[in-house]
Amino acid sequence: MKAVHRHTHGAHEHEFEPQRGLPEALPAGERLLWQGSPDWRALARRAFHLRKLSIYFAVMVLLRAGFVYSDTGSLLAALRATPGPLALAALALGLVGLLAWLSARSSVYTITDKRVVMRIGIVLTLTFNIPLRRIATAGLHLDASGTGDLPLALLPPDHIAYLHLWPHARPWHLARPQPMLRSVPEAARVAQLLSQAWTEATGVSASARTAEGARTDDSAHAGHRQPALAGH
Repeated sequence: MKAVHRHTHGAHEHEFEPQRGLPEALPAGERLLWQGSPDWRALARRAFHLRKLSIYFAVMVLLRAGFVYSDTGSLLAALRATPGPLALAALALGLVGLLAWLSARSSVYTITDKRVVMRIGIVLTLTFNIPLRRIATAGLHLDASGTGDLPLALLPPDHIAYLHLWPHARPWHLARPQPMLRSVPEAARVAQLLSQAWTEATGVSASARTAEGARTDDSAHAGHRQPALAGH
């Protein structure tokens, strides 16, 4: 990374931040435009695939019951075979849901008139400062609830490792990872704020077309798509 800066903190150092979500107070002349966190339910569904996992475990439990019934011919035996798998499935889904909740609770996204700041991490807190001038394109992926994802494509040679970002990264973009504001409430309004700030910072009008780098290949984004901005 060059223009994109990273700060690393201990597990609870964000509790003593001079300003929420920021490694230091905003300097004079920089304005806070928006700040928020992921919606944990949307994050659990889209980043941690909780709904898909629930379906998977339900199918496994039904198959287990079906195999027992096929072997014994007893409905009672089939029902008695399900509590153990159901308990394990509930535990696994509970842990995934807890991870999503902790991830959302520990994450703060900030947009100013000069940069995007991502404070992320459950145990090890990382803060990424992304100047607006170093953003090439940004996309908006909305779902029916109004929450959405805003992936940010960085200008070369800026680069953030995928593992440092996950789950706040655009899925499957491993060679050129894209930081992503995940499951943001009122995402369309946030995208508009980001677009205006980017235009003012760069002096380039946001494009109305979807940039090639901002297109999504993730079938989980079931809602309609539109560009937040496109840079040069």
